[in-house]
Amino acid sequence: MSGETKWPKLAVLGAGAVGGYFGGMLARAGAPVTMIGRQAFAEAVKNSGLQLDTVQFRETVHPEASMEIAAAAGAEVVLFCVKTTDTASTAKSLARHISPGAIVVSLQNGVNNAEEIRAAAGIDALSAVVYVAAAMSPPGYVKHLGRGDLVVGPKNTRTEKIASLFLQAKVPCRISENIEGELWTKLIWNCALNAISALGRVTYGEIFASSGARRIIETLVDEVLAVARAKGIHPPGLEDSKAALAGALKIAEQMSGTRSSTAQDMARGKRTEIDSLNGYVARLGEQMGVATPVNHALYTLVKLQESGF
Repeated sequence: MSGETKWPKLAVLGAGAVGGYFGGMLARAGAPVTMIGRQAFAEAVKNSGLQLDTVQFRETVHPEASMEIAAAAGAEVVLFCVKTTDTASTAKSLARHISPGAIVVSLQNGVNNAEEIRAAAGIDALSAVVYVAAAMSPPGYVKHLGRGDLVVGPKNTRTEKIASLFLQAKVPCRISENIEGELWTKLIWNCALNAISALGRVTYGEIFASSGARRIIETLVDEVLAVARAKGIHPPGLEDSKAALAGALKIAEQMSGTRSSTAQDMARGKRTEIDSLNGYVARLGEQMGVATPVNHALYTLVKLQESGF
């Protein structure tokens, strides 16, 4: 950091593609970062550093690496990047080691992770909306394919500190007074694209080129917006289905070479986050009397494939 300001100690919990990219960018800027991930990842980073292969540069950085959640002890900022299936259990483990006053930021898919972290462990986590196309293969090698920006909010001393940290690391990060709506905007994109990419085994570009896929996306977007409206949530700039559909297709075009995180998980035979995406919309829709048949269908198909893993 410039001037006399010192970087806080940071920990990245669940250092996969997302945590690897954003934690790597912070480490590249000079922040003291500890990456906490699986054994293969920790060993790779200890031995060879974290390799960042981005659309702007290629560079190897050398953060600390560990397999133990206890390595987060003393961190002033914790980037919480685990899969949503592990949110509650990881939060409970983190609570045993976290420093008083530490800022925990959820960089996860879905809209209710901060609430789950609070409910499970009493940690007052912040929500962040994450826009990045990245993959990690092999362990310790982050392949960045597009974007790489964040949204936090509402504006307060904690969100201002987080935004400042990322901006110092050349990671675009804006503060929104409608963070719930921003989270639902990302949910719309995820529900529109992730399951189709996974079940069809296709990239976003292939989805964009398919008229049939576009028709499915249009229905998915309509359903998610209907649930959002019933819940009193207003995704910014997406007042109507036409704007929401255009946004989903723009994402598909911008990240044309990317396969969704759901597709990547399924290709590896891993559990997906579908319960926090189309599954979440389907469950909430049922509770609120809003029909979501296409979201429910895609959720069910992904879960059926998961059952064979």
